Amino acid sequence: MPKKKLIWYPGAMYHVTSRGNRRNDIFKEEQDYIVYLDNIKEAVKYYDNNYKIISYCLMTNHVHIQIKTNDKHLWYLISRVNKSYARNFNNKYNYVGHLFQSRYNAELIEEDSYVLEASKYIHLNPVRANMVSNPQEYKWSSYNMYIGKEKEKLVNSEYILSYFKNKDRELYKKYIESSISSST
Repeated sequence: MPKKKLIWYPGAMYHVTSRGNRRNDIFKEEQDYIVYLDNIKEAVKYYDNNYKIISYCLMTNHVHIQIKTNDKHLWYLISRVNKSYARNFNNKYNYVGHLFQSRYNAELIEEDSYVLEASKYIHLNPVRANMVSNPQEYKWSSYNMYIGKEKEKLVNSEYILSYFKNKDRELYKKYIESSISSST
C-alpha cells in the first residue's frame, strides 16, 4: 500500500526518522556519523538554507531530525542526504541494495507543545535506549550544543530556546533532564 502523501506548506516543521533496512545498523564507525552530518550540512547549503535543522540524534540503526522548512518541500533535503549517504555507505562496505528500510518517515509538528516534545524525545533517545544515562554523554546528538557544552554547528537552537525565559540554556537542560528518571 502506498504511503500517505506528506502534508507540506512553507514554514512547516517535521520530526523526521530514517531507519536501517531490517533495523540493521546504518553507522558502523565514527567516520560514518561524521559523513551523515556532513551530508546534512551540504544539502542545507545546496538548497540555499531553505531548511533549519532544529535538533538531531544519530542512533546506530536510525536517525531523528527535527527540521523546519522554508519554501522547499522536505523531500528534497532528506532525499539528497539519504541517497548520498547510502551510496557512500554501500561503496565503503561493499554492500548492495537498500540501506534504509523505506523512505523516511516525517511527522508534521503544528502545535507549540509538540515542538518542545519532539526536541525532548530526540535528545533523550540514547537515554531511553540505555546507551547512556544522561544525554550529555551521547556524542551524536545536538544536545550538548543546546546546553552550551559544544559550539553550535549545523543546528539552529534559537527556535527551541525562544520558548524559555531569556533563551536560557540551563532552563532547557532542566526541562530535558527532569524527564530522565521517568523515561528509563
